[in-house]
Amino acid sequence: MLRSGAPMPSLEGATRWLNGEATPESLRGGPALVQFWAMSCGICKDQLPALQRLKEQYGPRGLQVVSVHMPRQESDTRVEAVEEIVRANGMDEPVAIDNAHAIGGRFETEGLWPMYFLFDAEGRLRSRTAGAAGLSVLESALRRVIDGAAA
Repeated sequence: MLRSGAPMPSLEGATRWLNGEATPESLRGGPALVQFWAMSCGICKDQLPALQRLKEQYGPRGLQVVSVHMPRQESDTRVEAVEEIVRANGMDEPVAIDNAHAIGGRFETEGLWPMYFLFDAEGRLRSRTAGAAGLSVLESALRRVIDGAAA
């Protein structure tokens, strides 16, 4: 399991990037949220509005978001279908399509969807959460990271 304080793993190995590519280096300087989701995951889709709210609320305070689509089943590997969901949900952050689970393997997602990882301005893991309550749990850690950086 990726432990608190660990550096952000590589984001290399995506099948394709949408909305530009991200790297751990490009995400330094502010908090970064890496979200793992799948289009066949109902909870993942239900959480997209909450993720959008976090981006709107904390983006001006430096939050950067990267979404990683990691398929749960064969039908999730259709790149065109992922592109359509990204467009339909206004996902303007970099989105990695990780059909080979290369990125998910390095983040040690343990087959959980959705999964969220919060990194601080130095690229160190500060929180990891999963499931329907994941974003609300993560938000308190996000506030601590932002407030700590401002202090």
